[in-house]
Amino acid sequence: MATLEIASSAEQATPAKLRQIVLASVLGTAVEWYDFLIYGVGAALVFNKLFFPTFDPLVGTLAAFGSYAVGFVARPLGGAIFGHFGDRLGRKAMLTMTMVIMGGGTFLIGLLPTYSQIGILAPTLLILLRLLQGIGIGGEWGGAVLMVIESGDAKRRGFLGSLVQVGFPLGMVLATIVFAAVSKLPEADFLAWGWRIPFLVSVLLVGVGLFVRLKLVETPKFQQVRARNDIARLPIVEVLLKDWRNFLIAVGLKVTEVAWVYILTVFIVFYASSRLALPRAVMLDAVLYAALLEMLTIPLFGLLSDRIGRKALYIAGAIFSALFAFPLFSLLETRDTTIITLTIALAMSLSHGMMFGPQAAFLPELFGTKVRYSGASLGCQVSAAISGGFAPLIATALLAWENGTHSISLYMVCLSAITLVAVFAARETAFREL
Repeated sequence: MATLEIASSAEQATPAKLRQIVLASVLGTAVEWYDFLIYGVGAALVFNKLFFPTFDPLVGTLAAFGSYAVGFVARPLGGAIFGHFGDRLGRKAMLTMTMVIMGGGTFLIGLLPTYSQIGILAPTLLILLRLLQGIGIGGEWGGAVLMVIESGDAKRRGFLGSLVQVGFPLGMVLATIVFAAVSKLPEADFLAWGWRIPFLVSVLLVGVGLFVRLKLVETPKFQQVRARNDIARLPIVEVLLKDWRNFLIAVGLKVTEVAWVYILTVFIVFYASSRLALPRAVMLDAVLYAALLEMLTIPLFGLLSDRIGRKALYIAGAIFSALFAFPLFSLLETRDTTIITLTIALAMSLSHGMMFGPQAAFLPELFGTKVRYSGASLGCQVSAAISGGFAPLIATALLAWENGTHSISLYMVCLSAITLVAVFAARETAFREL
């Protein structure tokens, strides 16, 4: 085990400043994830009826999930753009821009006319705004985690980074609560105007997030790079040409957890309501409770990763994901509300949270400071595009092809195998200085 080099006080933010940075990163990330995730619920429950209504119901759902996947395709573009300027100009400015882009796209979705009002232009505009969302979230994650781990104590990077990751379940909780509230409306009212409310209220959350983030200062690590005039001219090129091995490892580390979380929160909502004839509220409540649990387990796994290393938790998470892929659907098919809720909660924390918590430190630790924003962001977002965005679409297509779920489970097992290969190829980074 390498000796941990403790960062000097000049390389760390003061405790008060660090608390402000963590709060701003968590709140801002929660707002951006809220914006991004409400689209997934909308795709599962609404968009196939309002924006793709001329298709067969299954084809309409595939089209809705396809538009959902578009946001993930745009995430590497966002990671590349904001990673480039984040490594050249700094982390803080990029976070303000990503929030404005995300918030604007989400708010405009809430104002969109439907297919019955403007025809083919409706799904076209929906897809364009989803692209805008993807670009925003693609640049958000890297900047938010770097603001924290580049400012804090080297011994606590896993825990501090995992606090930023709490923004994901917190955003999911907000999205689920708002959608659960409006879904209690009569079906006609829900489809007429109720579904718009979650998108429109995001403008208020964005205002709060911007207010907090504008008070931040640049990270000590980046200030050192700038003081040495060691700014990378083309950080993305350096990552792909000189650090390609760590880039591929970063992609592999993420493929399992990101697929699992969108299978659990998007595809299964559709599967349970369409195939198992369960009320929307059952699955939305299950996702809500799972997200609430993750708000506790994600920091716990981040803390553990500082004690035992990042790799041990990743190995355990990937193995659990492979072993649970087949029992998952058997437990859902019981149609028992308690069993379903416990299943989703367990799967979220152990197949997603166990890897997602340490990930905020693990991926950036693979790269040097002058290319860290680009390397971590691009690796994360390429994986999210390949595995996360297409997971609900692939699962829906496999369900239609097989008329069952075994092929979906096998698909999830294969993703776990990829992550295990990446973990064994990676070096342990928890006990090294950035």
